[in-house]
Amino acid sequence: MQTLGDFKLPQFFNYPPYFTLQPVRDTRDKQIQLWKELILDYCRTQKIFVIGLEEEFPLFANPAIERSLSHEAREAFLSALVSEGRAEWLDKGHKKCLLLWHRIQDWADIILNFVRENGLEDGVTTIEEMRSGIESRGTELHGIDRTILMRALKLLENKGKLAIFKGTSTDDEGVKFSV
Repeated sequence: MQTLGDFKLPQFFNYPPYFTLQPVRDTRDKQIQLWKELILDYCRTQKIFVIGLEEEFPLFANPAIERSLSHEAREAFLSALVSEGRAEWLDKGHKKCLLLWHRIQDWADIILNFVRENGLEDGVTTIEEMRSGIESRGTELHGIDRTILMRALKLLENKGKLAIFKGTSTDDEGVKFSV
């Protein structure tokens, strides 16, 4: 089985037709489903949150079989993720895509578990500590994209679970939990 670093690639990755958008609807639907799962799995394991449509991305080419996805195929696969709420275009031109391998509500649940596991139920922490602090090491929050983290925190704030407060810089922004 072929790997990309420590990530095991599925068998279809070595099948040249899967690098070309298939014209038959049923085949294309299966192809899109396989690519959506692959993109989400790879991004989750590698902690990748943004894919640039026109940038090099390891999954979009397989040098072993001399195949790469066309711009149209890349956009089709990412658009399929967007239509399911598993990604969002970051710009109107569809050049960059934010991947949501967890939906925002799921990220909010992960944050609440992190808060409970670290005894922060009535505590205060900075947003940067949540993303890169000692407590977050080894958790899914470590290295989380700031946009995703802020959206999950705002969701929890709207539910009365926390209050976000501004500091003098983005490093000073904090969260007061009331879980």
